[in-house]
Amino acid sequence: MEKPTLPNSTLILVFGILSIVTCCCWGILGLIFGIIALVMAKKAKEIYIAEPDVYTGYNNVKTGRILAIIGIVLSAIYLVINIVLIILYGWEGMQEMMMESIETYEG
Repeated sequence: MEKPTLPNSTLILVFGILSIVTCCCWGILGLIFGIIALVMAKKAKEIYIAEPDVYTGYNNVKTGRILAIIGIVLSAIYLVINIVLIILYGWEGMQEMMMESIETYEG
């Protein structure tokens, strides 16, 4: 008989990857995906530890958890940098800097 995979093991891996990919979206999306992946990984780990011989897919959970931690750290750093820049330059200053960089890139 084939062993079932841990619940949400693939989803944890996907959310871990998404937390890294979306860390540059002002840091918010990466934090959301990372936190969700960590919570789901904790539940899956508890299920696996209770009965390790029953389930497969624990490697996906471990990998997803590591990627989620990396994504949370990157997202937190990016979010703090954005908050500091908004405090220093204001929202209008940030928009002007973005427009200047776009004009420089285009011209």
